[in-house]
Amino acid sequence: MIIAIPKEIMHGEDRVSASPETVAAMVREGWTVLVEKGAGNGAFYHDEEYVKAGAELVSDVQDMYNRAELVLKVKEPLFHEGLGKHEIDLMHKGQVLITFIHPAAPVNHEMVKKMAAQGVVSLTLDGVPRISRAQNLDALTSMSTCAGYKGILLAANYLPRFMPQYFTAVGMIKPCKALVIGTGVAGLQALATAKRLGAIIHAADIRPDAADQAASLGAKTIDLGVPKEVAMGEGGYAQELPENYLQHEREVLKDIVPEMDIIFCSALVPGCLAPVILTEEMVKSMKPGSVIVDISIDQGGNCAISPVGDVAVKHHVTCIGIKNIPGLLPESSTWMFSQNIFNFAKYIIKDDKIVLDREDEIIKKSLCTIDGEIVHAGAREAMGLD
Repeated sequence: MIIAIPKEIMHGEDRVSASPETVAAMVREGWTVLVEKGAGNGAFYHDEEYVKAGAELVSDVQDMYNRAELVLKVKEPLFHEGLGKHEIDLMHKGQVLITFIHPAAPVNHEMVKKMAAQGVVSLTLDGVPRISRAQNLDALTSMSTCAGYKGILLAANYLPRFMPQYFTAVGMIKPCKALVIGTGVAGLQALATAKRLGAIIHAADIRPDAADQAASLGAKTIDLGVPKEVAMGEGGYAQELPENYLQHEREVLKDIVPEMDIIFCSALVPGCLAPVILTEEMVKSMKPGSVIVDISIDQGGNCAISPVGDVAVKHHVTCIGIKNIPGLLPESSTWMFSQNIFNFAKYIIKDDKIVLDREDEIIKKSLCTIDGEIVHAGAREAMGLD
């Protein structure tokens, strides 16, 4: 089994899909590991550490892709400016790719179609179901932990005022108010971090259990008025809502939004586009200098005007739509991610061959393209293929 670990080419992406620790584990499995030179520099894992772990360093990227049966990446394939071609054009028919693809997001549709046309077999990590036996493969949960923590630090950095309450010689400065929409792993981490920084925290989630967890952290919870049977999906995730319930959510929140200094958006539905919860009119109602952090941007975003992959001031509100917030914690996030993706590789490699049992829930939910076809349910729905 020959495995490729390329250097990530997304702007500002310092993570890498394997640490020296997981390379050593792969070598112990009997696999050959090709690591592109400098791939781990941004995460403070250097070439000599990979060599010591048993990797073969490669400088010719095309040669690495030609030789590999399995490619492990962090982000979806992109255009490689250094080579003047798309990463998908480096791949060959039947090659297997494991990475975050977010295939339902419109911005990724052409890339997914291109991948299918190239004959690449791809598995998306955001499709891994939240079930007990998939816990150690669940990179989405690992990266959500990073995004929740770092996302609030970003908000604090852009905020033009103190977060905690201050008593000064000239008077009291009131604490900021932070609202977290979607209190899954990322949202709970965001709440905890905002509370540590001194903000008054509020939370909104359509799932009763998630709202209860937010309340246990000291958040004031907002009842969005969605029945449990409508809200709860498989594995404890939120379910895609009919438009009338989404509109009701917006109505509940529109009077709360103007009071907030920070809104952290992390409401996701597995395999589907993220629900648009904050409209442009709601953003207009916020205080000047307020901050929105939309970590759902990979799947379209919870805010209607979040800038994809960027930071922009709109209606006097700083809107953060950075796509790789975990990449801003490259060492910790790489360590977590590399463990998850190694476990995934180990899960599908049997007797030195890649075996994809399409009846297996983990494979069924994460498989994106195979045999020249797009098979991911959420992607097919978003593209209108069903």
